[in-house]
Amino acid sequence: MNPPGFRLQIHEALPSTSDLVIRLAEAGEPEGHAALALRQTAGRGTQGRVWQGPTGNMYMSMLLRPREKLRFAAQWSLLAVVAVADALTPYLPDPAVLSVKWPNDLMLGGAKSAGILTDIAADDAGGIAWVVLGIGVNLALAPEVPGRNTACLAGLGVTPPSPQRFAAELLAAIDRRRTERAAHGFAPLRAAWLARGPAIGSHLAIRRQGAEISGRFAGLAEDGGLLLDTGERIQTLTSGEVA
Repeated sequence: MNPPGFRLQIHEALPSTSDLVIRLAEAGEPEGHAALALRQTAGRGTQGRVWQGPTGNMYMSMLLRPREKLRFAAQWSLLAVVAVADALTPYLPDPAVLSVKWPNDLMLGGAKSAGILTDIAADDAGGIAWVVLGIGVNLALAPEVPGRNTACLAGLGVTPPSPQRFAAELLAAIDRRRTERAAHGFAPLRAAWLARGPAIGSHLAIRRQGAEISGRFAGLAEDGGLLLDTGERIQTLTSGEVA
């Protein structure tokens, strides 16, 4: 049964779920298509990284067509991270082990357990033509990522759900969050992200375009960008990676 608002198709294996859904988006596929691969052979992560795709974890991409200005694009990565946290929380003996890392990582005990790759196309009027959210979640295994600690549900002593079950639960969580956002704006989503994010005033170092910017976390801007107090001014960052 398809989750509300989505048409979930399950594939035994795909090179990349996002590449497939992007092709469908460009061909005019209506909003709501979601592709789940039980194994992914050429998954893409952020910053050009490879996302490993062994059997047992969840690899899914979905197509959205929000009718809004391009400047709100960053909010969709945050919505996806919060929805993953919503879907994972019922499985955790201690939900306090879960945190989010701007802009697109979810952590268990400080180690990466899920990531989001957001692909967006603009329309001719300066709006969003489509958003493809590619989400990978470590359920049964924690593949190695160079320079990163990784974690999975099974590593916490939890019997993980099947990728198919978790995919359906995650799509339902995304549908709830986007319905909430449509009704109440960005404020509830921002509050949910901040509840799991770094403490206001904590030190952050952001790597972007080969340089590093350091400062203190000052919250999230209305468009979803990260606010960083460098001591001289508060900068709004819409891209980069927390070191």
